Amino acid sequence: MDFESNSWIGERLPRLFGGVMLTAALLGVSTSYLTGPHLLTNLSIFRKKKRGKKRIRVYMDGCFDLMHYGHANAIRQAKALGDELVVGVVSDEEIVANKGPPVLCMEERLALVSGLKWVDEVIVNAPYAITEDFMNRLFTEHKIDYIIHGDDPCLLPDGTDAYALAKQAGRYKQIKRTEGVSSTDIVGRILSVSQDASNSSLLGKDDSMNQVHAEEKMSKIDHISSFLPTSRRIVQFSNGKGPGPNARVVYIDGAFDLFHAGHVEILRSARQFGDFLLVGVYTDETISELRGHQYPLMNLHERSLSVLACRYVDEVIIGAPWEVTRDMVTTFNLSVVVHGTVSERNSSTEGKHDPYAVPKSMGIFRVIESPKDMTTTSVAQRIIANHEIYLKRNTKKEASEKKYYAEKQYVSGD
Repeated sequence: MDFESNSWIGERLPRLFGGVMLTAALLGVSTSYLTGPHLLTNLSIFRKKKRGKKRIRVYMDGCFDLMHYGHANAIRQAKALGDELVVGVVSDEEIVANKGPPVLCMEERLALVSGLKWVDEVIVNAPYAITEDFMNRLFTEHKIDYIIHGDDPCLLPDGTDAYALAKQAGRYKQIKRTEGVSSTDIVGRILSVSQDASNSSLLGKDDSMNQVHAEEKMSKIDHISSFLPTSRRIVQFSNGKGPGPNARVVYIDGAFDLFHAGHVEILRSARQFGDFLLVGVYTDETISELRGHQYPLMNLHERSLSVLACRYVDEVIIGAPWEVTRDMVTTFNLSVVVHGTVSERNSSTEGKHDPYAVPKSMGIFRVIESPKDMTTTSVAQRIIANHEIYLKRNTKKEASEKKYYAEKQYVSGD
């Protein structure tokens, strides 16, 4: 019997024991046996306070550059293997030494990791490889029980396994890699979009054959993603709870393409306006109409999962309309509709109907100062500006990823 889990024993035992003592006294029976150390020793098991089982602490590290739903799903899986998840964010210097320059700086990557709903603690400037010294620190200072990584190999420049010591110590657990996306893949999408846009800008107005060819290339970009969305994955990312009857529901919408630190911070700010944050994620068609055929870089389901993984988000409308209508306000019981001051500059929106005309007329629209001057375009431009470096790095990474997919085997659990 698990005595610790039976709270009624702890609550009723003092009264029960007191009753036995009183009855013994009235009957003239000696109470020495009842108060003897032998009985109290045996009864000590009943006196245990409810302490519960030891909480399992697990550790996962990574660069988390160009954070995507694959990173989020890996962290979700890691959290499922324990009670508390500690995440190590590899330093900029370590990334440069082992992989090349990161797209996002430490501050930006830290904001993305800290913003995930499954993360309990973060270790800043973690090493790329699990050294013996760092592993001992994890076990002693951070009370880590297991070190987690995906089933895809993580090799150091000399070809050795970055997690070899953890495996030798018997403190390593493996999770399933999320198929269909990687930071290398996303960099490839950005470089492809940049190349196609450049080619398109050089075309003459009468060069119809080249124009058709460019449009065909652009149309292929929409199908670069090999992500296969399932209803189960969406459920895994969802909080599974709706707003309470008196909850103040806040609504914010956008593309949320190439999810970045600016998105995390504006969602944090929006959440402070109420009790429940509902986020509308635009359709691929809406974004293409606003920004061009080469966008979005991430498709609707990829973008929705990235938003849903954010700890400040309660629910997502997958494929939200461009305009916030009165029916939407009523259907979702919106108390306030917010919009940030930083957004993509879209010339195609000029002269269009104001998408927030209804909430403005109802007095529930608020403009909030965007905490970061950061956009999807500004992130993409970092890669484009250093395209030769990232192209060289991607060529090497793509080769290793092809090898992984060619040799991979089924891994249970996700």
